[in-house]
Amino acid sequence: MSPVHHRACNLCEAMCGIAVEHEGGRVLAIRGDDDDPLSRGFLCVKAQALKEVYEDPDRLRRPLRRRGGDWEEIGWDAALDEVAARLLEVQSRHGRDAVGVYVGNPTVHDYGAMIGSTLLSRGLRSRSHFSASSVDQLPRMFVSRLLYGHQALFPVPDVDRTDWFFILGANPVASNGSLLGAPGMARRLAELRRRGGRVVVVDPRRTETAAVADEHHFIRPGTDALLLLAMVAVITGEGLARPGRLAAFTDGLDEIGRLAARFPPERVAAATGIAAGEIRRLARDLAAAPSAAPYGRVGACTQRFGGLTSWLLDVLAVVTGNVDRPGGLLFARPAFDVVRLLGAGGRGEIGRRRSRVRGLPSFDGQLPAVALAEEIDTPGPGQLKALLTIAGNPVLSLPDGGRLERALPGLDLMVAVDLYLNETTRFADFILPPVHALEQDHYDLVLHLLTVRNTARYSEALFPSTDGGRRGWEIMTGLARRLERGRHREGGMGGIRRFGNDVKWRLLERLGPAGLLDLGLRIGPYGDRFLPGWGGLSLARLKEAPHGVDFGPLEPRLPAVLCTPDKRIDLVPAALRADLDRLEATLAEEVRPGGLQLIGRRHLRDNNSWLHNSPSLLSGPDRCTLLMHPGDAAARGLGTGGRVRVRSRTGAIEVPLEVSPAVMPGVVSLPHGYGHGRPGTRLATAAQHAGASANDLTDGEFFDALTISLMSESLHASK
Repeated sequence: MSPVHHRACNLCEAMCGIAVEHEGGRVLAIRGDDDDPLSRGFLCVKAQALKEVYEDPDRLRRPLRRRGGDWEEIGWDAALDEVAARLLEVQSRHGRDAVGVYVGNPTVHDYGAMIGSTLLSRGLRSRSHFSASSVDQLPRMFVSRLLYGHQALFPVPDVDRTDWFFILGANPVASNGSLLGAPGMARRLAELRRRGGRVVVVDPRRTETAAVADEHHFIRPGTDALLLLAMVAVITGEGLARPGRLAAFTDGLDEIGRLAARFPPERVAAATGIAAGEIRRLARDLAAAPSAAPYGRVGACTQRFGGLTSWLLDVLAVVTGNVDRPGGLLFARPAFDVVRLLGAGGRGEIGRRRSRVRGLPSFDGQLPAVALAEEIDTPGPGQLKALLTIAGNPVLSLPDGGRLERALPGLDLMVAVDLYLNETTRFADFILPPVHALEQDHYDLVLHLLTVRNTARYSEALFPSTDGGRRGWEIMTGLARRLERGRHREGGMGGIRRFGNDVKWRLLERLGPAGLLDLGLRIGPYGDRFLPGWGGLSLARLKEAPHGVDFGPLEPRLPAVLCTPDKRIDLVPAALRADLDRLEATLAEEVRPGGLQLIGRRHLRDNNSWLHNSPSLLSGPDRCTLLMHPGDAAARGLGTGGRVRVRSRTGAIEVPLEVSPAVMPGVVSLPHGYGHGRPGTRLATAAQHAGASANDLTDGEFFDALTISLMSESLHASK
């Protein structure tokens, strides 16, 4: 029998345990690990991409340097030396903030790269930082910062014990949870219903999750906050509020009832598309359930009231006593507790800095990604002249991707840390490819904050790196070290500071990611405190558990886990209270006749753009289609299979049409991450399934004014 290697799949937030059968440096098969305490043998089809990306002839294995219209391979030291020198040159001529950094989602699945990117950012000393967070999850982080004191304190729905799972703008059957680590969600929902619980979905589309739920309600995009406020109004107005022990450390419980009273179900029904009687029933059912877990995700965040929607989901849970209780929303206790280790110093700042062009506020040290293109293509002091992208494809991922696509060639320097020559990295001057996931060790540093069960799992590298490859950690710390040396040569540091930095780098290089991980595990909540005889956790002990370690279900942690100065929850922060006026104003808006609103959708085989070069994931029918309700299609003389032109203020695309009652009238749906086949890329499989980019339609001027995150777009569709 061939040897089997156990590890966690690092392609999405579910962290499924996998068993990799291999021989002679080849992957023979990938199966679910039946002994993994979190995934319990579940495995989705995406895991096969680990093998296909590892073997992919298009995957880059050595650094590339642009030479005119072509590329040449160069050695690692030469590449890092030249990149660092040119970054310093740009900063010398234009200032430190003239170098921008964009970090994509895959970085969170590489703990070494996460640590390394932080060190590299500090080495650059630029304040021009961007990431995918502000087009994905920023509203949720913003609310956690205001209510609980830290942007990484995420309340996790206790799916395995809840009696009433309320899902708003999320599709966990397809995603297996997002900001919710719950692999095998379809099985978990079936178990929930078998024990007598109910699953309620509110979404403009009848999703895969809605199809297995007890009930589904269509809702007009962007009106979720109105629905939630009306539910709060019913619960507080009818005396159904039962905050329980939360009342002892929660401020604003009386005020939220007065605020919600402005939004009774009868007032919001027309705007939301949900009848007042149904809203009242939903509110009463939630309040009456022995336990309830309100949950929202991408649809709740990527809209013009993403901050209010994320907040009101938590408000519903607080007023009904469903925060910090089994079956409600709980806070995980990870073995490597990032929040506890960072303490008050890790709390995200709000608005300390403003973007140069539009004055958009920063959050947690990052400027909103909707500002990236304009910061590049708008002349003037402080203009971005260089860009470093880390595991990101913002041409396909950011709003108004066409503008960014036009802006990137105007940079003096672009550097990409990436596996592929894709729609964004094709504009780079240097591409620095890290080794494949199977060629390095793995630990989910952040995602254990989001799991429905407290577990820990460490995976050693399966294969040695080929062609002298370097890990993301080595690439980024190598650049950071060279930047420090370059500043020394320029005389930018005194002797004491230089000595201190030299000591720091020697210590970090000696420890490496695994050494830092061991330190965090040992001082964490289950750690051995450097007293191995006590039997606590260390990296060595974790290595002895190839299937991972199970620390049990989530347990109540409030108020101790709060990072607020007074260890209390402010249920009605001033910024959120003030935004209610903007929400109320929408009740007077008229729906534009014939207009359509765009929403996204996720498929189990998709993972943004970067897995579209995996043949098995792209097999089957074309998934980049525009879903449209039969009534809307008939009004335009359209039918399934025809190609339609879809346009917004910022651009136009052509896609095949799929007429379906699964989407509500006035709404169309298009998946994210397509738009391949552009000149200069090396993605053979993706080019055969090019599709069109939804972000050629989304508008960087339309966002949640509270959190500066992306919202949906108004569209026209025609033959």
